Amino acid sequence: MSRIGRLPVKLPSGVSVALKSDSVEIKGPKGAAAVAIPKDVQVRQEGDEILVARASDGRQVRALHGLTRKSIYNTVTGLSAGFTRVLEINGVGYRADLRGNSILFSLGYSHPILFQLPPGITAKIDKQVVITLEGSDRQVIGATAAAIRELRPPEPYKGKGIKYAEEKIRRKSGKAAGAA
Repeated sequence: MSRIGRLPVKLPSGVSVALKSDSVEIKGPKGAAAVAIPKDVQVRQEGDEILVARASDGRQVRALHGLTRKSIYNTVTGLSAGFTRVLEINGVGYRADLRGNSILFSLGYSHPILFQLPPGITAKIDKQVVITLEGSDRQVIGATAAAIRELRPPEPYKGKGIKYAEEKIRRKSGKAAGAA
């Protein structure tokens, strides 16, 4: 059995679940969402837990078993507590400014970059160099953070660019002085 798929999903207070034949509808303090259920996976509710089971032991069904359970868990967590992702900007003159539902970046290019945030994602900017993204959908948070990081990925010599807060940049030494 799948190690992830067999774990129950605990429902925190304030989160309600409605089971349909092909989806699970979840409502919480931060909104509502639905998770699709594949045909060979069964979902049932027992008290304040959601259990996911599978009909067979085929390779594809085993993969969908764990994926379905994790999707339900991420949706429940997102609608109750939410997800955050923190990015840091390193470099002289590199900064970000919040403009409504957009972020204006100055990243050393000849022009500023206006990045439009997707719906459901909010941003907070501290000291013009720390960006905190918040939202209820883990996948959208990760994709938005990756898109922002791609505007100016960190370079290995001085570490300038946009990086995740927990990311470690492997630095390279520059040219060796006097190697002639």
